[in-house]
Amino acid sequence: MATGGILKRGLATSSVKNAIIKNVTVIGGGLMGSGIAQVAAQTGHNVTLVEVNSDVLKKAENNIATSLSRVAKKMYKDDESVAKKFAEEARARIKGSTEPAEAVKDSDLVIEAIVEKLEIKHKLFKSIDAVAPPNTIFASNTSSLSIGEIASATNRKERFGGLHFFNPVPVMKLLEVVRIPETSEETYQALMAWGKAIGKTCITCKDTPGFVVNRLLVPYIAEAIRMMERGDASPQDIDIAMKLGAGYPMGPIELADYVGHDTTLSIIEGWQKKFPDNPLFTPCESLRKLVQEGKLGRKTGAGYYNYNK
Repeated sequence: MATGGILKRGLATSSVKNAIIKNVTVIGGGLMGSGIAQVAAQTGHNVTLVEVNSDVLKKAENNIATSLSRVAKKMYKDDESVAKKFAEEARARIKGSTEPAEAVKDSDLVIEAIVEKLEIKHKLFKSIDAVAPPNTIFASNTSSLSIGEIASATNRKERFGGLHFFNPVPVMKLLEVVRIPETSEETYQALMAWGKAIGKTCITCKDTPGFVVNRLLVPYIAEAIRMMERGDASPQDIDIAMKLGAGYPMGPIELADYVGHDTTLSIIEGWQKKFPDNPLFTPCESLRKLVQEGKLGRKTGAGYYNYNK
């Protein structure tokens, strides 16, 4: 990372000190958004969680409360009163909202964690760009879309980046911090500092398809499925091979079921549309069939394996 000399480094450091992130708005209270809100709150940040209506918001808040209680018991297993206090204080730092434009007015950082549809993300960011303070940093938790394309709906590309968390957010330690060419050094440093403040190990990546993890992981899963489709080996033997031969904690077919086939298919189809000549991005027929049948993996009870037993 080039900073361009002692004077410039000094100025950059000085400006970064002023870019302290304290108030965070998370838009989208699903599995990822709720997890992000939780880890921010339990590390002392003020969080506003935004959802489409009060019923969905209430469900997200209940899920966070349950997860916080579980985390607190693990952290303070020998002191129930301290665990209860930790969970209650973290929960108190989270407030709910159904009005994105209102929620971002006092935010230092806005993280979007909504559906993986570019046009919907554009609509959201365009609406909040006009009302958020000029110094507010915007970030997307997208796992497959281009950060630059998402940021194009705003007038603050220099204050825009990617924060790609992993599921489950309270457990997984990695955070991919994605910068586009327009992302300022101050913004990048602020995102890195915030990621470390919430207890994550941060890595840096350019705005490349899938960033680091998914760019390697999704083609790996797809190639394992193709092996199975060709009859080269059974799903069980492929999984055993990678667990015992490569030391992976989970085989690729098991992992596909865990991730969710709708998610994986959406990523591959999006990449194929953008890069049609790359054979790694060719969707698997059995994957499409499972999605059509609603067999999305563990979350529906069936995928390449049956979990209803």
